[in-house]
Amino acid sequence: MNWQPELEELRRREALAREMGGADKVKRQHEGGRLTVRERVDRLVDKGSFREIGAISGVAEYDSSNELKGLTPANCVFGRAQIDGRTVVVVGDDFTVRGGSADAAIHAKPLMAEDIAREFRLPIVRVIEGSGGGGSVKTIETDGRANLPGQVGQTRGFYMMTANLSAVPVVGLGLGSVAGLGAARLASTHYSVMTKNSAMFVAGPPVVARLGQDLGKQELGGWQIQTRSGAIDHAVDMEDEAFAAARRFLSYMPSSTYELPPTLPCDDDPNRRDDSLMNAVPRDRRKVYKMRPIIEAIVDEGSFFEMGQMFGRSIITGFARFDGRAVALLASDPFHYGGAWSAEACQKIVRFVDLAETFHFPVVYLADCPGFMIGLEAEKSATIRHGVRAMAALNQTKTPWCTMIIRNAYGVAGAAHQPAGRLSLRYAWLSASWGSLPLEGGIEAAYRADIDAADDAQAKLAEIEDRLNKLRSPFRTAEKFWVEEIIDPRETRPLLCDFARLAEPVRTAGPVHFSMRP
Repeated sequence: MNWQPELEELRRREALAREMGGADKVKRQHEGGRLTVRERVDRLVDKGSFREIGAISGVAEYDSSNELKGLTPANCVFGRAQIDGRTVVVVGDDFTVRGGSADAAIHAKPLMAEDIAREFRLPIVRVIEGSGGGGSVKTIETDGRANLPGQVGQTRGFYMMTANLSAVPVVGLGLGSVAGLGAARLASTHYSVMTKNSAMFVAGPPVVARLGQDLGKQELGGWQIQTRSGAIDHAVDMEDEAFAAARRFLSYMPSSTYELPPTLPCDDDPNRRDDSLMNAVPRDRRKVYKMRPIIEAIVDEGSFFEMGQMFGRSIITGFARFDGRAVALLASDPFHYGGAWSAEACQKIVRFVDLAETFHFPVVYLADCPGFMIGLEAEKSATIRHGVRAMAALNQTKTPWCTMIIRNAYGVAGAAHQPAGRLSLRYAWLSASWGSLPLEGGIEAAYRADIDAADDAQAKLAEIEDRLNKLRSPFRTAEKFWVEEIIDPRETRPLLCDFARLAEPVRTAGPVHFSMRP
């Protein structure tokens, strides 16, 4: 006698698990324009590579003879798979089973997914819809008791949710209504994407209505709210775009902190010089310019991957490659507040610099910063406190750093264009300008007596401004204070490719002395 009966029962249970919440619930998922969790996993990972763990876990129903009548699977699906040939952990919520809530969850499953990622040093992708195994009022009735937040199993789950940020790349995909614990899981990632028909909130519209706020899902936590608040990095129209964004993000990342970011073959000439850079910055300092075309002109063709575009918009953050080598790229955006650091921009800088440090990315900073934001709103948002936090994060880094001063470097925020107390490289474009304060506005304060005493105040102001403009030439600064080089802008790519090569052998893989927090 062999084990064929047991094998047949295993296959039956696996088939029941693949039915998920049943045909009606699957149909409802599709009619809402959303894929099921298993369809999502199949489209995210390399074809045929998903190795599921705990597929037949759930709540079984037996007849009087103890024969299996049916199986409602747990609403978490997870396992190991390949993305572009590299092993990752994928964990997803099955919204067709009780909307992903706690009374249909086996809490050990998502926790084991996090454990496997950490112990085997594998990136993890969380595919989130619903409360992600979080609370439901019905749990009180099904359990016969109320849940006390912070019990031992929960506490460890909350810990692992954030602890992996210091160990492995963590990606979150919000593909429906995401609330409570699900929202926390989505926010505690290195990179998060949501579809534009999705929503994320701590508590949904029915709960918020008790506060007198009658809001729909999109009004409360739609993509525009969450990307502009910085809670979510990116929003896309279709789920397949979310999977592509996750795969591209991971292409820059090492599998864990014990590795360095991968270097890829490159057929873009590292010595390429783009003539458009000579005209990229206007001579008129009151005119703005676009930073993203500059980025595209200097990085390996098509390699720039931006993160958090809608939040802290005076700073651009993302990954790029120079001669195939991955770097973390910071750049000022003068289209927003002239590139000044707002409270939101400072928060964005802290998070991104921490990410670069955690995973050993060299940093390239294209700087055009006239200082911190000023005015009443800047004071109300504690810009200076967020600013010094950003400076502290920058100064704590150990990873190689190279700054290109494109135009402005003024004030305290302008001083934070490179880490203090250690070697970093710094170049300046011909358009660079720096000082304690911009002349605009500063002349009136410093030379008030001279201007007031003049017969023609405007002519006197113009005379002083012309005199000081000649004195603040970057060439004069280079005579006394150290700037590695003032360069032809067309030399930017060759110099940054050279920096990326120099940085490659001096980085050491392994955990860092501080790591990224959510």
